Amino acid sequence: MNFAMQKARQHNIVSIVREYSSKLLNFIRGRVGSNEDAEDILQDIWYQYSNIIDINEIDSISGWLFRVARNKITDRYRKKKDLLAEDILSEKYESGEEFPDLFSIKDGGPEMKQFKELFWEELMNALDELPENQRQVFIWNELEDMTLQEIADATNEKLKTIISRKGYAVKHLRKRLGDLYEELNTL
Repeated sequence: MNFAMQKARQHNIVSIVREYSSKLLNFIRGRVGSNEDAEDILQDIWYQYSNIIDINEIDSISGWLFRVARNKITDRYRKKKDLLAEDILSEKYESGEEFPDLFSIKDGGPEMKQFKELFWEELMNALDELPENQRQVFIWNELEDMTLQEIADATNEKLKTIISRKGYAVKHLRKRLGDLYEELNTL
């Protein structure tokens, strides 16, 4: 690579760093336990970006940067060895009866905060995969504390229909989020 090309590449990298640093840092901070972790991840992203041989091959710089950020956050989360899964998972979950009630834990430290954030993100993604009527029943019942009878009355549907929709939603969510808990169990 000649000197002019190197200079242009350096200028391109510097302008991308200036344009995206604060956006990426805010994105990362919202998903990790500390500012130091967020800054470490951001540094890793810029290091990976600077090592790309042909930056012009990236179709969307923004998309690439945020995808790498999400992957780095996930990698960091997986490396946390001091979070003991058995303190979080209940015997009922292991027997397949229910998910653990993670959100009743008042102080689980930064690792628990990070896990909760990841869990909520995955829960919202899994809910988006459901048909609208199943998603809405689950949200009303589990997140807005409406009873199944109240939902049936509000939607003019039979209670059995509402129960069935909730059952399908729970089955999908258990399957979809089960891997997350299994992964946590290996930490």
